[in-house]
Order: sequence, then structure tokens, then C-alpha cells
Amino acid sequence: MEPVSPLEQSLHMARALVLADLAARDVAQADVVSLVEDAVTHRRWWVEQWPPGAEFVAGLVAQDVQDALLEKYGRWPLCPVCTDPHALEVEPELGPDPHWVCVKEAVIVAPVGKLS
Repeated sequence: MEPVSPLEQSLHMARALVLADLAARDVAQADVVSLVEDAVTHRRWWVEQWPPGAEFVAGLVAQDVQDALLEKYGRWPLCPVCTDPHALEVEPELGPDPHWVCVKEAVIVAPVGKLS
């Protein structure tokens, strides 16, 4: 068996982190998981073109899934900090160690993959 390449490891990790967040918020239905797979497929091409971007894939997949959910279902994940409903954002937008952040209160809510 061949070892898994760093590129594939980053994609598998991104998938696992986003699926964990979806499951934590009870939205990991089959059609939503398909959105994750679509995002991972898209980002596979992207990271093949720019291998140093592998460390950014988790945040990008999270953003891609968030955008796809907005188009089909509405805002996700909703902010647990504020009383007015709004979605958390991924920060940094393009960087390692992505977190879900409430930009209204400037609060880090959780790392991507660790929503509760």
C-alpha cells in the first residue's frame, strides 16, 4: 500500500473537520455531505495547482460549504454568542489554523472542526 500524499492528507483532514462541524450542528444529512465532497473535489484541483496552499484547505473547504449552504438552506453555522441570528465567519480567510469567528463581537468561537 502506498503512503498517502501530503496533498491527500490535507484534503482528508479538511473533509473530516468540516463534517465534524456539520455533525455538531445536526446538519450532516446526505445532501449536505455531498456539498462537502463537491468542495473537496474543487479544492483538490486548486491545491494541485498551488501545493503550498495545502495548509489552507480546511478553511477554504469550510468557506465553500458555508457558501453552498447559504445558497440552498440559509446561514450556517449560526453564531452562539449573539442574540441576533447571523453566521460565523472563517478566519483567516486564507491561512493556516482556521477558526469560526463572530465578527460582530470579535470573538473566536471555535477552531474549524471543533464546533459544539
